[in-house]
Amino acid sequence: MSDQGPDILGARSDRSELREPLAGWLAERLGARSVDIGPFEVPSGGYSAETLLFDATVDRGSGPGTERYVLRRELPEPPVYPQQAPGELDVEVDIQYRVMSAVAAHSDAPIAPLMGYEADESVLGGPFFAMGYVGGDIPREDPIYTSAGFFFDAQPDQRRQLVDRGLRTMAQIHAIDWQAAGLDWLVATGDRPGTATQVRIWRDYSDRELDGRDHPILEAGFEYLYENMPADDGLCLNWGDGRPGNIIWQDFEPACVTDFEAACIASPLVDLGWWLMFDRWSHEHMGDQPRLEGEPSRAEQRDLYAAHAGSDPGDTTWYEVFAAARYTAIVVRVMNRTVLRGDMPADNPFWLENPSSDCLRALLDEL
Repeated sequence: MSDQGPDILGARSDRSELREPLAGWLAERLGARSVDIGPFEVPSGGYSAETLLFDATVDRGSGPGTERYVLRRELPEPPVYPQQAPGELDVEVDIQYRVMSAVAAHSDAPIAPLMGYEADESVLGGPFFAMGYVGGDIPREDPIYTSAGFFFDAQPDQRRQLVDRGLRTMAQIHAIDWQAAGLDWLVATGDRPGTATQVRIWRDYSDRELDGRDHPILEAGFEYLYENMPADDGLCLNWGDGRPGNIIWQDFEPACVTDFEAACIASPLVDLGWWLMFDRWSHEHMGDQPRLEGEPSRAEQRDLYAAHAGSDPGDTTWYEVFAAARYTAIVVRVMNRTVLRGDMPADNPFWLENPSSDCLRALLDEL
């Protein structure tokens, strides 16, 4: 996990009560004589687990040295994403840690060094895991990376390289033998993994979050999805939130893949559709950002993925609509949680009209 520098860090956290128990826990995992944890820092962004960055003074027997780590702790609120196997595995940080462990063990996709997972809530007040800090650049959403930041300032060949390497990383994840990697737990008992199951999971999630409210664009999206359901085109581990901003970059090469909370077992086109939808969202629904020199078009990105995966994805329209419907439903969930926190009034209209619903509307208008 990384930040992009001190400009995106929040204020230092006052969670001082976590430092001593975390130091003892980390010392055991590192086999260190002693660990002393400094103040926590809270990076900006993110809607799922709590993320804390910290420096640790670690003595393994040859003298103390400073090392940097990341803590991900489960929040008491319900998770942002729908659970793939509700009642069987509901802890979001556990899901992320287990998927990251499998990706690290069974692919060349870069994952941060994992220090360990702790299910015992008595240690830090909730389940958590710790991992090594990976420095680098991140294509941000605020401001959108297509309008400012290292991607915007890059050379054309560097932009193309970043997109190409991101799609290569996605193909590496898809190439994992998910059953041999022990990822069967991502499929609920009695479920048949695949596209239809994913649509059902996300429709149920959408209905729960809307709680009787009308959302015409989202309803139209699900109507299209059900009426045009494709046959499954293979099954693989899906990253779940594959996009440039969930990779930490060093010299325009992936240094660390992040954010596996929405991982599932489905067609690889579910992931590819999300990547392509996010490209559309980033360019056309966040201020109409022109495609920068060197950036591959979406058609070219499909070709790049095909070259890395060794198979032609064909028409991805249905999967892009599915991605936009998922994103629109996620915004409803996030707004619900923001209202419950008291951070926004209950009558705010953002749950209904926002860049994600605009993206879904535009996709449906093109059909």
